[in-house]
Amino acid sequence: FFALDNAATDDKHKTPKEQVALLKELGYDGIGSRGGKHLPQMAEELEKNGLRLFTVYLGVNIDPDQPAYDQELIDAIDVLKGSNEILWLFIRSNKLKPSDPAGDERAVKILREVADMAAEANVRVALYPHTGFWVERVEDAVRVAKKVDRKNVGVTFNLCHWLMVDDEKNAESLIKSAMPHLFVVTINGADSGGKDWKSLIQTLDRGTYDIKGFLKTLGDAGYRGPIGFQGYGIGGNARDNLKRTMTAWRELNR
Repeated sequence: FFALDNAATDDKHKTPKEQVALLKELGYDGIGSRGGKHLPQMAEELEKNGLRLFTVYLGVNIDPDQPAYDQELIDAIDVLKGSNEILWLFIRSNKLKPSDPAGDERAVKILREVADMAAEANVRVALYPHTGFWVERVEDAVRVAKKVDRKNVGVTFNLCHWLMVDDEKNAESLIKSAMPHLFVVTINGADSGGKDWKSLIQTLDRGTYDIKGFLKTLGDAGYRGPIGFQGYGIGGNARDNLKRTMTAWRELNR
């Protein structure tokens, strides 16, 4: 169980050293990072403390007139080298609507290029469904990952983004379809029927959505990979948010 760095950041926890110390104190296994210039320092702090850099979140653009990716992605692969951890890729297009399969051919070409670089470094790639982006839904990620056809390319199931665009009753069928490719899952507390991030991203001890049922469905499907806590936009005190979330996580597992 890890936390995304957006959950570990506040006025008292700005540096990798402060964030890693907090996560270790509260019992998290590591962090999901948004990259940036502090990524090498974050990796170093995690290693010193026996924690993992589970994911690095970066993007790809599939528009022909845009750079597909930048140097930061190449540098992130270098930081992750030899770890078998995950380059977390959101995929955007300024020209195509979300989920439009017209982008598949170019996306596959770019992702194979990234996947081959990552494979040489023993790094995995997980497509990150994100509301409003070209890969918006779990189904999009699965479709594209199948076409990329690389062993080190898989998908993510992001609870909050799925709840934003889909019906809750589809959880079981979607998880089953994703399972052969599912590398990582993110969760958080959420309100059933919520349609904004305030209701769909909360600490794990809050919200009306049946997170216990979701985790049971995930476990019953055979998932045994990492699960991350999504903390985007929650605000407030990071220690309090993470502590309450860890308490809820341990109770859910019990």
